[in-house]
Amino acid sequence: IDKIIAACQQTGAEAVHPGYGFLSENEEFSRRLEDAGIVFIGPKHYSVAAMGDKIASKKLAMEAKVNTIPGYNAEIADSAQAVEIARGIGYPVMIKASAGGGGKGLRVAFNDQEAAEGFDACRNEARNSFGDDRVFIEKFVEGPHHIEIQVIADSFGNTVYLLERECSIQRRHQKVLEEAPSPFINDQIRKAMGEQAVALAKAVNYQSAGTVEFVVGSDKSFYFLEMNTRLQVEHPVTEMITGVDLVELMIRVAAGEKLPFTQDDIRPNGWAIECRINAEDPFRGFLPSVGRLVKYRPPATADGQIRVDTGVFEGGEISMYYDSMIAKLICHGATRDQAIGRMRDALNAFVIRGIDSNIPFQAALMQNPRFLSGVFTTSFIADEFPNGFDSSDVVHDDPGLLAAVAAFGRRRYIDRAVQISGQVPGHQRRVGSEWVVQMEGKDYPVVVTPISGGYSVTHGSDRYDLVSDWKFGELVFHGTCNGVPLCLQLERIGLLYRVVHFGKQVKVTVMTANAARMLALMPKKVPPDLSKFLLSPMPGLLREVSVEAGQAVAAGEKLAVIEAMKMENVLKAERDCKVKKVVAGPGESLSVDQVILEFE
Repeated sequence: IDKIIAACQQTGAEAVHPGYGFLSENEEFSRRLEDAGIVFIGPKHYSVAAMGDKIASKKLAMEAKVNTIPGYNAEIADSAQAVEIARGIGYPVMIKASAGGGGKGLRVAFNDQEAAEGFDACRNEARNSFGDDRVFIEKFVEGPHHIEIQVIADSFGNTVYLLERECSIQRRHQKVLEEAPSPFINDQIRKAMGEQAVALAKAVNYQSAGTVEFVVGSDKSFYFLEMNTRLQVEHPVTEMITGVDLVELMIRVAAGEKLPFTQDDIRPNGWAIECRINAEDPFRGFLPSVGRLVKYRPPATADGQIRVDTGVFEGGEISMYYDSMIAKLICHGATRDQAIGRMRDALNAFVIRGIDSNIPFQAALMQNPRFLSGVFTTSFIADEFPNGFDSSDVVHDDPGLLAAVAAFGRRRYIDRAVQISGQVPGHQRRVGSEWVVQMEGKDYPVVVTPISGGYSVTHGSDRYDLVSDWKFGELVFHGTCNGVPLCLQLERIGLLYRVVHFGKQVKVTVMTANAARMLALMPKKVPPDLSKFLLSPMPGLLREVSVEAGQAVAAGEKLAVIEAMKMENVLKAERDCKVKKVVAGPGESLSVDQVILEFE
């Protein structure tokens, strides 16, 4: 805070916009700027204070006649009291840090043990993340939707709600995908929620952009969750469907201007979807992925229907010390189906290398029947992927196309290679048309023949006429297949070809039919047995080792705690075992697959 104020004074800056992290909801920061004569582009410090404390904000909401969830709205002393309160409310309950946000300091408990453990975990996370360990408990609404109302208010008493955002697609209580409008609520519920959001904003004399979050039950009953006194990460979907620039309005309101529109002027235009692109490995339990962004090539945004917001760049470092989100991909369409179609194409063209990202998971969501139907709740990810997410969850409806594209890449390479000069006359390489694509343990015999601008690839009765000017070194393949536009990722990695399409990633080998027969005779290499080791599943800081050498542990017992990207990750025993050796100690920075414990 001191450094920012000093920078403003040195440069003559009149105002500060806090973005949507770090100091964006810090009462002291807002007040200190005001005291220094610098405009805070956001709400006044008293509004931040009123809404930043979840316990106080709930009381204010009740006074403003905003629907609130039944619960215990006071500070809780210890886990024993938490269990007693949870029993009184009735399971399931939600345990939340009063100063929490972003999924941190939040647990759902279905029994006494989960209530006690959840209380302790929430208090620890809240203390570490926010410096405030107060925790409260409220009823967990089953079959819930997470829907939020965007509000904007000026200093003249004008407050308008800019429709709603559907934010129910969440993992570990953190939003993964947002859309506007919501496919779940109707005009009547939208109006009622919007009016309550405006009433709450006026109750705290709110000025600037803010978001009132609601949980909506399956019966469309809705309850106030919290108010975020800042710009939301997902604000672009609102901007896309309303044509309103929220950041510009925040600046204008802070400069003392009136809102240029009234509630009656706000009408939805089409549909918008935002996918959060996170630095995490979806195939390893969404564990954080850190390192250098070797390649970062977002999709083209020239048509105005696709937008990419980011703060990273190619060659930059993704650190374990910050949030995992590296970009936001937003697509607009006249209808929800059109917005989804644009998002599919944009994800196909989004290139990230050097770290893992959740793009395959987002692509799988774009093809999930339940998501496409628009009928889902906050339990969507847990319901659809109960055993986690793995490659089998990314099903491509035409694997022959992936094989054909790999054959295209190999044939283009061979056709270039045979042009090398200095070949002995009469002994030049003759390129045959019969090839075998080996992909995911299956052979795809194909016939590849040149056509104008590309190659025709035949696999059984399927024919793929692929036309593209794709060249080696390019990561995105733009072209047509049987005359239909096609966009996917194709790259040569040594002797392999990687093809990425609709979230499906395959590394394939393309060889002559004779080479495939020879390869089938090679012995298979057996992987090493790592069952006697506890390996770090992610890079992070080893916060705790819960066992010691010689200790017998039971399946499900806590072994260690790793902190990465502001989240605690508990590692538990998969089976009964005995600890032979503790290899890594608390405070160590771990790399992926580093040994923590050895078992007998």
